[in-house]
Amino acid sequence: MSGTTHPPDAGTAPAGSGGRAASLQVYVVLGGLVSLVLVQQWLVDRLDHPAVATWSTIFVAIVVQSVPFLVGGVLLAAVIATLLSERTLRRMVPSNPSLGVPVAGLAGVALPGCECASVPVASSLMGRGIAPSVALTFLLAAPAINPVVLVSTAVAFPGRPEVVLARFLASLLTAVAVGWLWLRFAGRVPMLHRSRPHDHGGGTVGTFFANVRHDFLHAAGFLVMGAMLAAAINTFVPRAIIDSVAGNAVLAVLTLAAFAFVVALCSEADAFVAASLSAFSDTAKLVFMVVGPAMDVKLASMESGQFGGAFAVRFVPLVLVTAVLSASAIGWWLL
Repeated sequence: MSGTTHPPDAGTAPAGSGGRAASLQVYVVLGGLVSLVLVQQWLVDRLDHPAVATWSTIFVAIVVQSVPFLVGGVLLAAVIATLLSERTLRRMVPSNPSLGVPVAGLAGVALPGCECASVPVASSLMGRGIAPSVALTFLLAAPAINPVVLVSTAVAFPGRPEVVLARFLASLLTAVAVGWLWLRFAGRVPMLHRSRPHDHGGGTVGTFFANVRHDFLHAAGFLVMGAMLAAAINTFVPRAIIDSVAGNAVLAVLTLAAFAFVVALCSEADAFVAASLSAFSDTAKLVFMVVGPAMDVKLASMESGQFGGAFAVRFVPLVLVTAVLSASAIGWWLL
Protein backbone atom coordinates (compact mmCIF):
# COMPACT_ATOMS: atom_id res chain seq x y z
CA MET A 1 0.00 0.00 0.00
CA SER A 2 1.36 3.40 -0.95
CA GLY A 3 2.38 5.71 1.85
CA THR A 4 1.04 8.72 -0.04
CA THR A 5 -1.81 10.48 1.72
CA HIS A 6 -4.54 12.32 -0.08
CA PRO A 7 -6.07 15.51 1.28
CA PRO A 8 -9.78 15.41 1.97
CA ASP A 9 -12.09 16.62 -0.74
CA ALA A 10 -12.41 20.40 -0.49
CA GLY A 11 -16.14 20.10 -0.82
CA THR A 12 -16.44 17.53 1.99
CA ALA A 13 -16.92 18.80 5.53
CA PRO A 14 -14.99 17.06 8.30
CA ALA A 15 -16.90 14.41 10.17
CA GLY A 16 -18.99 15.85 12.93
CA SER A 17 -18.69 19.45 11.69
CA GLY A 18 -22.36 19.54 10.71
CA GLY A 19 -23.39 18.32 14.16
CA ARG A 20 -21.20 20.91 15.89
CA ALA A 21 -22.63 23.69 13.72
CA ALA A 22 -26.18 22.57 14.48
CA SER A 23 -25.42 22.41 18.23
CA LEU A 24 -23.94 25.90 18.13
CA GLN A 25 -27.06 27.21 16.40
CA VAL A 26 -29.26 25.64 19.06
CA TYR A 27 -27.22 27.26 21.85
CA VAL A 28 -27.35 30.63 20.09
CA VAL A 29 -31.14 30.43 19.72
CA LEU A 30 -31.59 29.33 23.34
CA GLY A 31 -29.30 32.10 24.52
CA GLY A 32 -31.31 34.64 22.54
CA LEU A 33 -34.61 33.39 23.98
CA VAL A 34 -33.27 33.51 27.54
CA SER A 35 -32.00 37.05 26.95
CA LEU A 36 -35.43 38.12 25.68
CA VAL A 37 -37.10 36.68 28.78
CA LEU A 38 -34.68 38.52 31.05
CA VAL A 39 -35.17 41.90 29.37
CA GLN A 40 -38.82 41.53 28.41
CA GLN A 41 -40.06 44.15 30.87
CA TRP A 42 -37.52 46.63 29.57
CA LEU A 43 -38.49 45.80 25.98
CA VAL A 44 -42.24 46.06 26.47
CA ASP A 45 -42.05 49.69 27.55
CA ARG A 46 -39.97 50.59 24.52
CA LEU A 47 -41.92 48.53 22.01
CA ASP A 48 -45.02 50.47 23.05
CA HIS A 49 -43.52 53.60 21.53
CA PRO A 50 -45.67 54.99 18.64
CA ALA A 51 -42.67 55.11 16.29
CA VAL A 52 -42.00 51.41 16.81
CA ALA A 53 -45.68 50.66 16.16
CA THR A 54 -45.52 52.65 12.92
CA TRP A 55 -42.34 50.86 11.88
CA SER A 56 -43.85 47.43 12.52
CA THR A 57 -47.01 48.34 10.60
CA ILE A 58 -45.04 49.42 7.52
CA PHE A 59 -42.73 46.43 7.77
CA VAL A 60 -45.57 43.90 8.03
CA ALA A 61 -47.47 45.60 5.20
CA ILE A 62 -44.50 45.31 2.83
CA VAL A 63 -43.82 41.67 3.73
CA VAL A 64 -47.47 40.55 3.66
CA GLN A 65 -48.00 42.22 0.29
CA SER A 66 -44.95 40.68 -1.32
CA VAL A 67 -44.54 37.17 0.16
CA PRO A 68 -47.55 35.52 -1.57
CA PHE A 69 -46.36 36.77 -4.92
CA LEU A 70 -42.79 35.83 -4.09
CA VAL A 71 -43.86 32.22 -3.58
CA GLY A 72 -45.63 32.15 -6.93
CA GLY A 73 -42.71 33.83 -8.64
CA VAL A 74 -40.22 31.36 -7.21
CA LEU A 75 -42.38 28.43 -8.38
CA LEU A 76 -42.62 29.87 -11.90
CA ALA A 77 -38.89 30.57 -12.03
CA ALA A 78 -38.13 27.02 -10.87
CA VAL A 79 -40.33 25.56 -13.62
CA ILE A 80 -38.57 27.61 -16.30
CA ALA A 81 -35.10 26.95 -14.88
CA THR A 82 -35.81 23.21 -14.71
CA LEU A 83 -37.14 22.90 -18.26
CA LEU A 84 -34.57 25.20 -19.86
CA SER A 85 -30.82 25.40 -19.37
CA GLU A 86 -27.67 27.22 -20.38
CA ARG A 87 -27.37 24.69 -23.23
CA THR A 88 -30.48 26.32 -24.73
CA LEU A 89 -28.78 29.70 -24.50
CA ARG A 90 -25.67 28.42 -26.29
CA ARG A 91 -27.82 27.23 -29.19
CA MET A 92 -29.58 30.60 -29.37
CA VAL A 93 -26.53 32.88 -29.33
CA PRO A 94 -24.93 33.85 -32.68
CA SER A 95 -21.21 33.26 -33.07
CA ASN A 96 -20.66 36.97 -33.78
CA PRO A 97 -20.32 38.64 -30.34
CA SER A 98 -21.73 41.96 -31.60
CA LEU A 99 -24.98 40.19 -32.51
CA GLY A 100 -24.75 37.81 -29.57
CA VAL A 101 -24.91 40.63 -26.99
CA PRO A 102 -28.52 41.74 -27.71
CA VAL A 103 -29.62 38.13 -28.17
CA ALA A 104 -28.18 37.22 -24.77
CA GLY A 105 -29.94 40.25 -23.31
CA LEU A 106 -33.32 39.15 -24.65
CA ALA A 107 -32.62 35.58 -23.54
CA GLY A 108 -32.94 36.85 -19.98
CA VAL A 109 -36.70 36.99 -20.55
CA ALA A 110 -36.92 33.25 -21.16
CA LEU A 111 -34.16 32.04 -18.84
CA PRO A 112 -34.67 33.64 -15.43
CA GLY A 113 -32.17 33.17 -12.67
CA CYS A 114 -31.29 34.64 -9.31
CA GLU A 115 -28.30 36.93 -9.07
CA CYS A 116 -26.14 34.40 -7.24
CA ALA A 117 -26.84 31.74 -9.89
CA SER A 118 -26.14 34.02 -12.85
CA VAL A 119 -22.48 34.54 -11.89
CA PRO A 120 -21.38 30.87 -12.06
CA VAL A 121 -23.64 30.30 -15.08
CA ALA A 122 -21.88 33.16 -16.91
CA SER A 123 -18.52 31.64 -16.02
CA SER A 124 -19.70 28.25 -17.29
CA LEU A 125 -20.82 29.81 -20.57
CA MET A 126 -17.40 31.41 -21.05
CA GLY A 127 -15.76 28.07 -20.38
CA ARG A 128 -17.86 26.59 -23.20
CA GLY A 129 -16.70 29.15 -25.75
CA ILE A 130 -19.27 31.95 -25.37
CA ALA A 131 -17.63 35.37 -25.67
CA PRO A 132 -17.21 37.13 -22.30
CA SER A 133 -19.22 40.15 -23.45
CA VAL A 134 -22.15 37.89 -24.37
CA ALA A 135 -22.00 35.88 -21.13
CA LEU A 136 -21.82 39.07 -19.06
CA THR A 137 -24.81 40.50 -20.88
CA PHE A 138 -26.81 37.42 -19.91
CA LEU A 139 -25.51 37.72 -16.34
CA LEU A 140 -27.01 41.23 -16.13
CA ALA A 141 -30.25 40.51 -17.99
CA ALA A 142 -31.45 37.21 -16.50
CA PRO A 143 -32.18 38.48 -12.98
CA ALA A 144 -33.59 41.79 -14.19
CA ILE A 145 -36.04 41.32 -17.08
CA ASN A 146 -37.53 37.87 -16.60
CA PRO A 147 -41.34 37.50 -16.32
CA VAL A 148 -41.22 36.96 -12.55
CA VAL A 149 -39.57 40.32 -11.96
CA LEU A 150 -41.84 42.14 -14.40
CA VAL A 151 -45.02 40.70 -12.88
CA SER A 152 -43.80 41.53 -9.37
CA THR A 153 -43.24 45.10 -10.52
CA ALA A 154 -46.78 45.22 -11.91
CA VAL A 155 -48.15 43.97 -8.58
CA ALA A 156 -46.10 46.49 -6.60
CA PHE A 157 -47.18 49.37 -8.89
CA PRO A 158 -50.84 48.54 -9.71
CA GLY A 159 -52.30 50.42 -12.64
CA ARG A 160 -48.82 51.68 -13.66
CA PRO A 161 -47.82 49.67 -16.77
CA GLU A 162 -45.38 52.43 -17.70
CA VAL A 163 -43.27 51.54 -14.64
CA VAL A 164 -43.05 47.91 -15.79
CA LEU A 165 -42.12 48.98 -19.32
CA ALA A 166 -39.54 51.45 -18.00
CA ARG A 167 -37.94 48.77 -15.82
CA PHE A 168 -37.76 46.32 -18.72
CA LEU A 169 -36.26 48.85 -21.13
CA ALA A 170 -33.77 50.32 -18.64
CA SER A 171 -32.55 46.91 -17.46
CA LEU A 172 -32.24 45.59 -21.02
CA LEU A 173 -30.45 48.77 -22.10
CA THR A 174 -28.03 48.39 -19.17
CA ALA A 175 -27.22 44.78 -20.01
CA VAL A 176 -26.74 45.36 -23.74
CA ALA A 177 -24.78 48.60 -23.31
CA VAL A 178 -22.40 46.98 -20.82
CA GLY A 179 -21.98 43.99 -23.16
CA TRP A 180 -21.08 46.15 -26.12
CA LEU A 181 -18.79 48.41 -24.07
CA TRP A 182 -17.01 45.37 -22.65
CA LEU A 183 -16.62 43.93 -26.15
CA ARG A 184 -15.17 47.20 -27.42
CA PHE A 185 -12.88 48.31 -24.60
CA ALA A 186 -12.10 45.38 -22.29
CA GLY A 187 -10.53 42.84 -24.61
CA ARG A 188 -7.30 42.68 -22.59
CA VAL A 189 -8.79 42.59 -19.09
CA PRO A 190 -7.52 39.42 -17.37
CA MET A 191 -10.33 37.13 -16.21
CA LEU A 192 -10.20 34.03 -14.08
CA HIS A 193 -12.49 31.09 -14.84
CA ARG A 194 -13.44 29.16 -11.76
CA SER A 195 -16.11 26.63 -12.63
CA ARG A 196 -18.88 26.58 -10.04
CA PRO A 197 -22.01 25.41 -11.89
CA HIS A 198 -25.33 26.06 -10.23
CA ASP A 199 -26.48 22.46 -10.50
CA HIS A 200 -28.61 20.23 -8.32
CA GLY A 201 -28.75 16.47 -8.52
CA GLY A 202 -31.78 14.25 -8.17
CA GLY A 203 -33.34 14.52 -11.62
CA THR A 204 -36.01 16.93 -12.80
CA VAL A 205 -38.14 16.79 -9.63
CA GLY A 206 -35.10 17.14 -7.40
CA THR A 207 -33.85 20.08 -9.47
CA PHE A 208 -37.26 21.77 -9.27
CA PHE A 209 -37.52 21.54 -5.49
CA ALA A 210 -33.87 22.48 -5.01
CA ASN A 211 -34.43 25.60 -7.13
CA VAL A 212 -37.58 26.47 -5.17
CA ARG A 213 -35.85 26.03 -1.82
CA HIS A 214 -32.74 27.95 -2.83
CA ASP A 215 -34.54 30.86 -4.51
CA PHE A 216 -37.21 31.28 -1.82
CA LEU A 217 -34.77 31.25 1.10
CA HIS A 218 -32.44 33.59 -0.77
CA ALA A 219 -35.21 36.00 -1.79
CA ALA A 220 -37.17 35.92 1.48
CA GLY A 221 -34.15 36.76 3.60
CA PHE A 222 -33.26 39.80 1.54
CA LEU A 223 -36.92 40.82 1.32
CA VAL A 224 -37.22 40.91 5.11
CA MET A 225 -34.00 42.89 5.43
CA GLY A 226 -35.08 45.35 2.76
CA ALA A 227 -38.53 45.76 4.29
CA MET A 228 -36.97 46.48 7.68
CA LEU A 229 -34.70 49.14 6.22
CA ALA A 230 -37.46 50.71 4.10
CA ALA A 231 -39.77 50.86 7.13
CA ALA A 232 -36.97 52.39 9.19
CA ILE A 233 -36.36 55.08 6.57
CA ASN A 234 -40.06 55.94 6.43
CA THR A 235 -40.39 55.97 10.23
CA PHE A 236 -37.20 57.10 11.92
CA VAL A 237 -35.47 59.36 9.40
CA PRO A 238 -36.81 62.91 9.90
CA ARG A 239 -39.24 63.87 7.20
CA ALA A 240 -37.36 67.07 6.50
CA ILE A 241 -34.24 65.09 5.57
CA ILE A 242 -36.18 62.71 3.32
CA ASP A 243 -37.94 65.62 1.61
CA SER A 244 -34.69 67.50 1.07
CA VAL A 245 -33.02 64.43 -0.46
CA ALA A 246 -36.06 63.35 -2.47
CA GLY A 247 -36.68 66.90 -3.66
CA ASN A 248 -33.29 67.09 -5.38
CA ALA A 249 -33.49 65.00 -8.55
CA VAL A 250 -29.77 64.20 -8.74
CA LEU A 251 -29.38 63.54 -5.01
CA ALA A 252 -32.48 61.31 -4.96
CA VAL A 253 -31.16 59.19 -7.82
CA LEU A 254 -27.71 58.81 -6.27
CA THR A 255 -29.19 58.03 -2.83
CA LEU A 256 -31.42 55.22 -4.07
CA ALA A 257 -28.63 53.87 -6.29
CA ALA A 258 -26.37 53.64 -3.23
CA PHE A 259 -29.23 52.12 -1.23
CA ALA A 260 -29.75 49.44 -3.89
CA PHE A 261 -26.03 48.62 -3.97
CA VAL A 262 -25.71 48.28 -0.20
CA VAL A 263 -29.01 46.54 0.63
CA ALA A 264 -28.57 43.87 -2.09
CA LEU A 265 -32.23 42.92 -2.43
CA CYS A 266 -33.46 40.06 -4.58
CA SER A 267 -34.88 41.31 -7.89
CA GLU A 268 -38.12 39.40 -7.31
CA ALA A 269 -38.91 41.49 -4.23
CA ASP A 270 -37.23 44.88 -4.68
CA ALA A 271 -40.23 46.47 -6.43
CA PHE A 272 -42.28 46.25 -3.23
CA VAL A 273 -39.58 48.06 -1.28
CA ALA A 274 -39.25 50.68 -4.03
CA ALA A 275 -43.01 51.29 -4.01
CA SER A 276 -42.89 51.93 -0.25
CA LEU A 277 -40.40 54.81 -0.71
CA SER A 278 -43.24 57.19 -1.48
CA ALA A 279 -41.27 60.40 -0.99
CA PHE A 280 -39.00 59.68 -3.95
CA SER A 281 -39.77 60.27 -7.61
CA ASP A 282 -40.63 57.46 -10.00
CA THR A 283 -37.29 57.94 -11.75
CA ALA A 284 -35.36 57.50 -8.49
CA LYS A 285 -37.40 54.37 -7.72
CA LEU A 286 -36.61 53.07 -11.21
CA VAL A 287 -32.90 53.62 -10.58
CA PHE A 288 -33.24 51.58 -7.38
CA MET A 289 -34.92 48.70 -9.27
CA VAL A 290 -32.39 48.73 -12.13
CA VAL A 291 -29.17 49.13 -10.14
CA GLY A 292 -29.95 46.41 -7.57
CA PRO A 293 -30.23 43.39 -9.90
CA ALA A 294 -27.33 44.64 -12.03
CA MET A 295 -24.78 45.30 -9.28
CA ASP A 296 -24.80 45.23 -5.50
CA VAL A 297 -22.23 44.54 -2.82
CA LYS A 298 -23.00 40.80 -2.87
CA LEU A 299 -22.63 40.53 -6.64
CA ALA A 300 -19.43 42.59 -6.62
CA SER A 301 -17.92 40.19 -4.09
CA MET A 302 -19.04 37.12 -6.05
CA GLU A 303 -17.73 38.47 -9.35
CA SER A 304 -14.39 39.34 -7.78
CA GLY A 305 -14.07 35.79 -6.49
CA GLN A 306 -15.27 34.21 -9.73
CA PHE A 307 -13.43 36.31 -12.32
CA GLY A 308 -10.66 38.01 -10.34
CA GLY A 309 -10.01 41.40 -8.79
CA ALA A 310 -8.69 42.99 -12.00
CA PHE A 311 -12.01 42.19 -13.66
CA ALA A 312 -14.14 43.48 -10.77
CA VAL A 313 -12.27 46.79 -10.52
CA ARG A 314 -13.33 47.58 -14.11
CA PHE A 315 -16.67 45.80 -14.37
CA VAL A 316 -18.37 46.99 -11.15
CA PRO A 317 -18.03 50.76 -11.82
CA LEU A 318 -18.97 50.26 -15.48
CA VAL A 319 -22.21 48.51 -14.52
CA LEU A 320 -23.11 51.02 -11.82
CA VAL A 321 -22.60 54.06 -14.03
CA THR A 322 -24.40 52.46 -17.00
CA ALA A 323 -27.34 51.36 -14.84
CA VAL A 324 -27.80 54.79 -13.27
CA LEU A 325 -27.59 56.59 -16.62
CA SER A 326 -29.89 54.11 -18.39
CA ALA A 327 -32.54 54.19 -15.67
CA SER A 328 -32.38 57.98 -15.41
CA ALA A 329 -32.78 58.41 -19.17
CA ILE A 330 -35.65 55.92 -19.46
CA GLY A 331 -37.32 57.38 -16.35
CA TRP A 332 -37.08 60.90 -17.74
CA TRP A 333 -38.58 59.68 -21.02
CA LEU A 334 -41.40 57.45 -19.76
CA LEU A 335 -42.12 58.50 -16.19
